[in-house]
Amino acid sequence: MKGQNTTHGSGSIIAGGRVLTNAHVVSDHMFIQVRRAGQAKKYTARVEIVGHETDLAIVKVEDKEFFSHATPLELGNLAEIKDSVSVYGFPDGGDKLSLTEGIVSRVEHNSYAHSGAYLLACQIDAPINLGNSGGPVMKDGKIVGVAFQSLTSASYNNIGYMVPAPVINHFLKDIEDGKHDGTPDLGVSMQQMENPDLRKSFLMKKDQTGVLVSRVYPDSPGAGILQRGDVILSIEDVRVENDGTIEFRKGERTFFTYPLQQKQIDDFITLKVLRAGKEQSLTIQLTQSIDYERLVPHRQYDIPPTYYIIGGLVFEPLTLNYLLEFGGNWAVDAPTELVNYYLNGEPLDDSRQVLVLVKVLADELNIGYHASKNVIISSVNGKHVSHIHDLVDAFEAHQGDYHVIEDSNGFVITLDRREAEEANPNILKKYRIIADRSEDLRHR
Repeated sequence: MKGQNTTHGSGSIIAGGRVLTNAHVVSDHMFIQVRRAGQAKKYTARVEIVGHETDLAIVKVEDKEFFSHATPLELGNLAEIKDSVSVYGFPDGGDKLSLTEGIVSRVEHNSYAHSGAYLLACQIDAPINLGNSGGPVMKDGKIVGVAFQSLTSASYNNIGYMVPAPVINHFLKDIEDGKHDGTPDLGVSMQQMENPDLRKSFLMKKDQTGVLVSRVYPDSPGAGILQRGDVILSIEDVRVENDGTIEFRKGERTFFTYPLQQKQIDDFITLKVLRAGKEQSLTIQLTQSIDYERLVPHRQYDIPPTYYIIGGLVFEPLTLNYLLEFGGNWAVDAPTELVNYYLNGEPLDDSRQVLVLVKVLADELNIGYHASKNVIISSVNGKHVSHIHDLVDAFEAHQGDYHVIEDSNGFVITLDRREAEEANPNILKKYRIIADRSEDLRHR
């Protein structure tokens, strides 16, 4: 918990008495107020549902007066390149509704700054400044996008991005049942196949194109169906090119996962793959959402960190949130090993999280270990730990005289088990910590 901070963004009224905005406008919120353009009164609101990976959220206002004489905006279709669009919102620099106009210059996959997800986005040359976020991008009186980020650099001018209509429609359909499931993912890593020798080595014919499956992640939708070395030739009968793109509109290309990202969780998708030189048709149920397979998750919102404390030793799974605590230059200032796991780590059957000894709360019990911090843990009491649950179980099921913690470099920390258990309440009290573990670990 940090000091209170106030920020603002934009939104639009859509059907069902709802306000559509960006997830990053309302993430980690404590209190929300909204007001209509041209009016002075503010109304208390609440977040009904949020989709962090698509950077979209629905805000509800219980007071019906807020919607008086308001006509909900309708959603349009995916914008075309060279379409003229209008961006509405409340950027910094004034209190009145702002309108800027621009042209759609690109339609392709891009990284969403809020979540790190790689989804369809539209680039526009209308300025998108602080406060514009969440505002509607309009064409012919309909919403074709939601303004959500811009490219800020001395080398660029007026490069903004909007969440396009297909992503918005997917989000709204997803939440029709009152909960957000997310955008589906196959759960594989892939390699482009632009090199002719690479294609020959996998027995591809001259008229075949595709991408190479380099890894299938544990518990992923593709596990047990796709195999390492498969070449994905098409998705839903849409041809995949060697550079990992598909044609989604005549003359326009984007990342090959676009057809599956239009599906909902638990939908099925059909792939054509080349396996050992033979074509096969595979059907996969999309049971997992995008980026679930990351070893170290992208930034998380609206939830407190997971932690476990014993004998003053504080353990957490590594997250981007943790790395961000090293400051704005965290990629340089954070420990290199931790940054490498975030950038390049992939989950394996025996490695689902990176577990870190964050710090040692100094006490007579743990003398000699006070300088230990940012240490990656490999085993506890002789048991390999691949998840925070494994670590907790390894401590609490142990009946030996000593707790033995081993890090990834082979160094060990040893604590008397009984003394650690007896000292823990006093250590927590001394450091004004309410519990020895986060709430999500209290009911195991």
